[in-house]
Amino acid sequence: MKKIILCPNPSRDQGLSATRRAEEILQEMGFHTVVCPPFKDQRGGGYGDYPVRPLPPELKTADLLITLGGDGTILHLAKLVALHKIPVLGINMGGLGFIAELEAGELDALRKLKDWDFQTEQRMMLDVSVQREGRQIYTNLGLNDAVIREGPISHVIHLKISSDGRHLADIAGDGVIVSTPTGSTAYSLSAGGPVVEPVAQTMVVCPICTHNMRFSSYVLSPEHTLTIELERNGRKPVYLFVDESRAFSLRADDQVQVRRSKHTVRLVRLSERSFCEIFAQKMLPGGFTDEK
Repeated sequence: MKKIILCPNPSRDQGLSATRRAEEILQEMGFHTVVCPPFKDQRGGGYGDYPVRPLPPELKTADLLITLGGDGTILHLAKLVALHKIPVLGINMGGLGFIAELEAGELDALRKLKDWDFQTEQRMMLDVSVQREGRQIYTNLGLNDAVIREGPISHVIHLKISSDGRHLADIAGDGVIVSTPTGSTAYSLSAGGPVVEPVAQTMVVCPICTHNMRFSSYVLSPEHTLTIELERNGRKPVYLFVDESRAFSLRADDQVQVRRSKHTVRLVRLSERSFCEIFAQKMLPGGFTDEK
């Protein structure tokens, strides 16, 4: 019997109505289901009397994880599912939802899981680390991006970027985004970066509000290792974020290294819509509308 974990974000799936319906459909097909909160610090009353279990021990024996929330819920769980090699299926209960496969009104599509014959997409991830005084003091794994930007008080920060030890670019502005193809439709897109097909293998380097108008962005081979150093920033606060994670405070002599990870996220595909079709529909005025 296949075991499927449902991870609903109760602030998105209010009353857990979609979760209850999804669990009903899955159990009708003979799947074993468990419901787990996706966040460690989940509000106590978010699930009412609905039976939930801690996520980490359930992952050890799971065959599939289904999220019910926005893309942020998938990003939050991306590291865990990648390390456990568990495919993930996103049901979008939020906004645009480029990573999620299904919309909230498409729960009946879960019946396509019955014969366990579905396609998955391998999504590239980033290994991000910080070197300080010759020691590695921070590591993280990201599906979307690594972002270096100024603190709560707006100021220009200066960054030096090299690729495999060779100078690539100098940035003076609000910071820089290094994104995967999956992350190209997130913060990078808002900063003026290119849209990249999510199954591609590339790294996008996109400055944030740069003062150098000749530099827009780079699309690089994933074989490169990028090193980002802070220059002439004094005591101005500069922070590193990986997939919207908690901010990591950088010091003047820190080196941030970004490279393609050996880990990937496997996203389940049940829809026949292509990425180009989904992107075009969701970027139309009014957001996503499924006319089929």
